[in-house]
Amino acid sequence: MLDVLRKPAADPAGERPGDDQDPAPVPYLPYALIAAVLTGLYFLYSWVQYDHFRTPSWDLGIFGQAVRSYAEFRVPVADIKGPGFPILGDHFSPVTALLAPLYWLWPSPVSLLFAQAALFAGSAVIVGRTAQQILGSRATGIALTVAYGLSWGLQEAVKSDFHEIAFAVPLLALTCRALLLGRWTAAVAWSAPLVLVKEDMGLTVAMVGAVLALKGQKKLGAALAAFGAAFFALTVLVLIPTASKLGQYDYWAKIEKTGGGAETSLVQIATDALTSGERWEMVLHLLAITAFLALRSPLVLLALPTLGWRFVSQDANHWGTHWHYSAVLMPIVFLALVDAVRAVRTSPRPWLASYGKVAVAAATAVALTLAADLPLRDLLKPETYAADLRAEQARAAVAAVPEGASVEADVPLLAHLTADHTVYWVGTSKGATPDYLALDLRGWSGQASDPAVTASQLHPEAAYELVHRSDGFAVLKRK
Repeated sequence: MLDVLRKPAADPAGERPGDDQDPAPVPYLPYALIAAVLTGLYFLYSWVQYDHFRTPSWDLGIFGQAVRSYAEFRVPVADIKGPGFPILGDHFSPVTALLAPLYWLWPSPVSLLFAQAALFAGSAVIVGRTAQQILGSRATGIALTVAYGLSWGLQEAVKSDFHEIAFAVPLLALTCRALLLGRWTAAVAWSAPLVLVKEDMGLTVAMVGAVLALKGQKKLGAALAAFGAAFFALTVLVLIPTASKLGQYDYWAKIEKTGGGAETSLVQIATDALTSGERWEMVLHLLAITAFLALRSPLVLLALPTLGWRFVSQDANHWGTHWHYSAVLMPIVFLALVDAVRAVRTSPRPWLASYGKVAVAAATAVALTLAADLPLRDLLKPETYAADLRAEQARAAVAAVPEGASVEADVPLLAHLTADHTVYWVGTSKGATPDYLALDLRGWSGQASDPAVTASQLHPEAAYELVHRSDGFAVLKRK
């Protein structure tokens, strides 16, 4: 690590150029074209998944409600989590308010999917251009742009619909770029807004400060580290509990309790974290897409806060390579690879210098090999676009709920109703009696043979009558 941490002298302004001089300018056009293709691929996958009612969770509906609230100049709420549930009392992500103007033009949760596709693709431009500037090769820049754009972390995030971390991905890419180019104040400027993306990002900001300190910017690094740590504490101890109806940061339970609800101990948490094959397999995949050379760069330290909370979490969804949790790690490890390749060029170890010459090619090969079994591959399959009876049944169920009505629905229907209805998730509408129930008969709500029986179990205080039914879905109206 010593050759990686060796620092050029800072200039009087506290900035420094690259190794000897500012890198030569890099044209945007080749990278912009790749980004346009990536945006199209990401959005096509997301749209097909949405249009065919294959939404994997309730999250798109929740974010759709939150952004709709901002667009209507209301306090952001997510009724899907409970009537009038303040979303800032769940996760602290005010950055999603930036999507309100897009929502004015396109009042649909699909607009969020497009925004995420564009943000992810934009981060690929940052990674690729930085690679070309630092390493001096357009082929290298293009290769890493493609490898990054098809990386498993981004593809799994696209499959998981929209999440607020879409904003963190380009911000982290810009932060790492600034660190590589020795633009210290720019690194601070790009990293500081991360605290508005999600509460755990405060710890990542603090780690950016630590990296700045390692690079000789001790005062600036200490100030940023203090800011990140303080904002993390402020959000989880004050802001979220104040906004939450529960009066606390509810996600502590992900560490304190097992999936079955049993209390954990520090010993159990540490033992599970260190012996979990699924957690370490995720780390293996993370480092493999950099041919393991990212370990030679101090930038890889920026991944530790995210890996840390995922390792100590008792929620199995946080451990592996699925869902959206690894998207924020992709710009970190890819630009750490760029940093490491630059550093090992002058290594006194011949084998390491030689490995640095092929590391980008190896990393690209690994990333593309893994991509062969990742979500975007489905875009090559005709059955992905084929007419789907279940989707048609779901579409008919959505159409059976009049615009403006309140409705309690199962997960497949939630996001499709949020633009013009008050929407609750089945079982979370306590304190409210919705006008309609839209039930997925293949889900848990279909355990009763008669949807009216299910309705009476959900709302014994009200009476509902069946107004629409297919093999897959039923819609009931309150009498």
